[in-house]
Amino acid sequence: MEELQPDEMTSGRDQMRAHIVEVAAGLLATGGRDAVSTRAVAAAAGTQAPTIYRLFGDKDGLLAAVLDYGFTTYLADKPPLDPTAEPIADLRAGWELHIGFGLANPPLFLLMYAGIEPGRRPAAAEAGLVILRARIRNIAAAGRLRVDEALAVELVHAAGTGAVLALLAVPAEQRDPRLADTMFDAVVAAITTSEVETRNAGPTTAANALRTQLPDLEMLTDGERHVLDEWLARITH
Repeated sequence: MEELQPDEMTSGRDQMRAHIVEVAAGLLATGGRDAVSTRAVAAAAGTQAPTIYRLFGDKDGLLAAVLDYGFTTYLADKPPLDPTAEPIADLRAGWELHIGFGLANPPLFLLMYAGIEPGRRPAAAEAGLVILRARIRNIAAAGRLRVDEALAVELVHAAGTGAVLALLAVPAEQRDPRLADTMFDAVVAAITTSEVETRNAGPTTAANALRTQLPDLEMLTDGERHVLDEWLARITH
């Protein structure tokens, strides 16, 4: 019998791991979190429970891998980060994708956002927030951001997640399609200025815009940019 080389063993292990995660994600989609038992996943994947323990440690490890898979699937459908002339329209496109994904994948969305431990944001969620932060930064660079970037990111994230959870709590035939749109309009009004306000921008909006340009101010030293960033942050807060 030909002996397997280490790279072939690793490849086989990775393939089995990916297969189990996809199977578990399928069970989650059709039966919810309770359907993702170690025994059920092993049977559906055509393997044994010890294999799952060896690859994932325990059920929580498997669910964490499914969570990562879910975020990867989610991010694969995200619009590109290339900025357009309409940063708020870009933000809306991401919002609509977030809402649509949640309503189309309730068990996975609930695992992502309602199954987390207090005080701990899943590492995979950071990838989605990177995109959101970039969109908020584009709004700031356009001189349209009313609050500091960090607060704007958390407000949009909380509003989007809350909107999906509220809609999922209602039978599909009773959901009001206006809820998500109204929520978006409300949060945008809270974090951005109107075009008229932008022409008469106050110090907070101007400071937000300047902070986005700090990396390009090569005439300043790193230390000077750091100090300037601290001063501007004080204005935005």
